[in-house]
Amino acid sequence: MIKSKRKLTAAKFLVLGYLVVILLGSLLLCLPISAKSGGWTPFLDSFFTATSATCVTGLVVYDVYTHWSLFGQIVIILLIQTGGVGFMTVITMFSMFLRRKIGLYERKILMQSAGTGRIGGVMHLLKRILMFTFVFEFFGAVLLAVRFVGDFGWGRGVYFAVFHAVSAFCNAGFDLMGAVEPLSSLTHYVGDPLVNLTIMFLIVVGGLGFVVWGDVVDCRFRFKKYNLHTKIVVSVTLGLIFGGAVVFFFSEANASFAGLSLPERVLAAFFQSVSPRTAGFNTVPMDKLSEGGALATIVLMFIGGNTGSTAGGVKITTLVVAVTGVFAAAKNDTSANVGKRNIGTSLIIQSFSVIGIYLMLIIVSVLAMSFAEPYSLKDLLFEVVSAIGTVGVSTGITGSLTAFSKIILALLMFSGRLGAFSLLSALAEKRENPPVKRPDGKILIG
Repeated sequence: MIKSKRKLTAAKFLVLGYLVVILLGSLLLCLPISAKSGGWTPFLDSFFTATSATCVTGLVVYDVYTHWSLFGQIVIILLIQTGGVGFMTVITMFSMFLRRKIGLYERKILMQSAGTGRIGGVMHLLKRILMFTFVFEFFGAVLLAVRFVGDFGWGRGVYFAVFHAVSAFCNAGFDLMGAVEPLSSLTHYVGDPLVNLTIMFLIVVGGLGFVVWGDVVDCRFRFKKYNLHTKIVVSVTLGLIFGGAVVFFFSEANASFAGLSLPERVLAAFFQSVSPRTAGFNTVPMDKLSEGGALATIVLMFIGGNTGSTAGGVKITTLVVAVTGVFAAAKNDTSANVGKRNIGTSLIIQSFSVIGIYLMLIIVSVLAMSFAEPYSLKDLLFEVVSAIGTVGVSTGITGSLTAFSKIILALLMFSGRLGAFSLLSALAEKRENPPVKRPDGKILIG
């Protein structure tokens, strides 16, 4: 199937594959047919938009509805869908339709793309990915159509429903609400339970990941039978949603929630708790967040969703393993345990490596952008974490950034989608283990 790529590792193939998809999307979005004005769109802006869509982020330099034509919007939603389920999943799906045999090499790539640790059953997982994706998106679109058809008419209402259902499930955050007000996201639906609950549901199920949903279905929603990974993801996800909602409910009472009724504040608090971890929708203006609300949003964007899902961030399990390692070290324990299971030292080291790489990229990027931009440190930090976390929420400065900063954000979105640790591993040359074991060095830390 992919004979010319046999010498590439699975990680390198994924990197090149996503680059090809992004470049193809960039070229299509450059064309006059993609813009409502009928003119050419600057390549950098097209590249930024294609990267944001493929990496399911949501940061935009133009309002999607007012700048892009129907053709351009379709290109964007196809990039979102490809990036959401994984481009290798799309390629394999077409190969299956053509009745082509899926070889071991392709299965290894699918395994890494889907975030599963074993190659056995990867084709069964692929079928589940496609089934879960289209079932959730279909029902999400039906529910959204109930509201959007009444607001925009049948044709545009159904189209808007499908677009937002795909964008929400893939945790992309792209919207067409420029039809009401440019760059307003879902602020005009802040008090609408149907739109809010549907979008939140799609974001959460997309952020849980296909492996988790497979385990949930296999165990028939009986928590005790879930494997350790699923238990951690489900428990922490619920904790972050409810804990975050409490924080936003009180921190935003006199800020972005000012003027909202009590039911609207509750709804907005939960939406603000769900969306920043994985998607880029917002029902309140992000530039009106309080200092505490902005900090909470940045923390949630940094954490992200689950491994093997459409979400970004350092991932829930990475954080849990790292925190477990910290407590074990504080107690001088020789082993770290979660749920009566031992966590290997190599896994703890990898978790800290992921967090360290993300923090390093964030610090360097904010510092670099601060030399080129007049904006505050908070705005730049918000933008950078949103990009590397593939979230997409912004305080409204994305469109006015310099070319230098846009390139930095595009690279961060790409790193965040593939995983910064995986990207560095793919680019690094694999070396043989040294023949001689070096003596331990004694270094004082802490």
